[in-house]
Amino acid sequence: MTRTDRLYALVEELRAVAPRPRSARWLADRFGVSSRTIERDLSALQQGGVPIWAEPGRTGGYCLDTAHTLSPLGFTVDEALAVMVALGALATSPFRELAASALRKVVAVTDDRRLTETAELAARIHLLGDENPSGAPPDLAAALRTGQVLRISYTDRDGGATERDVEPMGFVGKGDSWYLIGWCRLRDGLRAFRGDRIVRAEPLIERAPRRPLRAEDLGIVEGRLRAVGPDVTIS
Repeated sequence: MTRTDRLYALVEELRAVAPRPRSARWLADRFGVSSRTIERDLSALQQGGVPIWAEPGRTGGYCLDTAHTLSPLGFTVDEALAVMVALGALATSPFRELAASALRKVVAVTDDRRLTETAELAARIHLLGDENPSGAPPDLAAALRTGQVLRISYTDRDGGATERDVEPMGFVGKGDSWYLIGWCRLRDGLRAFRGDRIVRAEPLIERAPRRPLRAEDLGIVEGRLRAVGPDVTIS
């Protein structure tokens, strides 16, 4: 069994018995490796974002929080390639660290044959961007989910520096550049802040009111906005 296969199998083994724990020794016997190897594998899964924790004590071991995981998807080579390209395109976005973590998970649940073929194809795909791109602060990624007001230090196109409180409302991406769309309390209006000009973004305790955001409110002169999310209907 390859390490990739073992990582996948470890998650499935812990999922099957959850919420009961499995000891490192039991897992080592199950997969024919040493306990130290199992512990390294579990550590790698934890670092990749898999919600595994250790329960101490004689009857303890490792547990998987199934409430925060999804069953792995059986990607085809073409689907895995599309996911790799999409996640790679986020390298200068506020979501770059989350995209890298998601890519590690895709790799962890892809069998060696498909992974090798996908990697060979991905090596033929490149993204054209600026010579030295600088991305938006990764702390912005959680702004929409938490709804917290952000206190940002911002440098405008003329080099002027300001500090202002912003209610995050959305993001717009164009090439290597990503813009935070928010209600600026300093200007009392809707504004777009280019990510690489945001020097610092500090989330405040206050949660912003949920303001409506329509594409026509953004006043886009060139180009056409398109949504990135699927049209999901929940019944």
